[in-house]
Amino acid sequence: MILKTFGWSFAITAVGLAFAAWQWGWEAFGIVLILSILEISLSFDNAVVNAGVLKKMNAFWQKIFLTVGILIAVFGMRLVFPVVIVAISAKVGPIDAVQLALDDPDRYKDLVTDAHPAIASFGGMFLLMIFLDFIFEERDIKWLGWLERPLAKLGKVDMLSVCIALIVLLVTALTFATHAHTSSGYADKSSTVLLAGVAGLITYLVVGGLSGYFENRLEEQEEHEQEEEEKAKAEGKTVSAVGLAGKAAFFLFLYLEVLDASFSFDGVIGAFAITNHIFWMALGLGIGAMYVRSLTVYLVRQGTLDDYVYLEHGAHYAIGALAVILLVTIEHSINEVITGLIGVVLIAASFWSSVRRNRALEAAGGDKDPDDDKAALSV
Repeated sequence: MILKTFGWSFAITAVGLAFAAWQWGWEAFGIVLILSILEISLSFDNAVVNAGVLKKMNAFWQKIFLTVGILIAVFGMRLVFPVVIVAISAKVGPIDAVQLALDDPDRYKDLVTDAHPAIASFGGMFLLMIFLDFIFEERDIKWLGWLERPLAKLGKVDMLSVCIALIVLLVTALTFATHAHTSSGYADKSSTVLLAGVAGLITYLVVGGLSGYFENRLEEQEEHEQEEEEKAKAEGKTVSAVGLAGKAAFFLFLYLEVLDASFSFDGVIGAFAITNHIFWMALGLGIGAMYVRSLTVYLVRQGTLDDYVYLEHGAHYAIGALAVILLVTIEHSINEVITGLIGVVLIAASFWSSVRRNRALEAAGGDKDPDDDKAALSV
């Protein structure tokens, strides 16, 4: 199972590291390896959340996620995205931006630093909406019941998450954005942060709304197909499954790609603290992205989220923390190690809580109460 799921990741790691050493030397080998580890540590929560969406897809779309999806993740976000940032910031063409990255990496880094407030605002708002919609949703299984119960009651207020997100954006624009960190010092980026944040919010509402709509249509279609199959069996006939599964899965796939893009912002920006070499960066982050995708599929196929029920909670709390960190970095620099450790600690705590819950249920004779707070470990 491990080799089947992570085989491509292992192969690409070996080829990528060997190519880096052969093409640029041992310094490149070490930096690419460090960037790979950085991407995995920063994106583990991404894998957990992705798994919650991916488990709704069939094997075909899981394969698409690992093939077409990884091409988008590696070449789109880890290579093209930094180039697009520079092209827009410097008002030059993509080819000129690549040339700039190769000939003048310091200038390239400065342009990306100048674009960081907009990137952080867009990604921070998108991730914040994911977190808010999760904690305001009424769900059977609760990790921190003392916190999640009252929040679920508040979530019955229409558009509450959108209102809170807009308030956070406004506060950010009036505080951190007025002294945004740029390559030449500090500058007022309030309007830029507001515009990018609204764009991130709109992107979440559009993509999330479409994926949710087609997911609901898929569930309705599946219920209809089950009824038809039962009816056909009673009449001695067979019914083939057709309908909206492809369209629904496509929009869920689109949602996953946008989600992955938002998660990758901190990894791409953090990579500039290690190297300005665009190809080393793309190679290292791309290798890390492969492991994140393989881990996502592994969690789905092993049913890990079903066995360790608080993992998804921990991942969403890590998303909320990452959203706040992105907004804070508009003005203040935060070490990537701290960002990664916060996510790891929250997910590790949720995993341990899940283990404690499972042991408590076994000791109670296997009575699986989905909202057994006594089995949860408060942190």
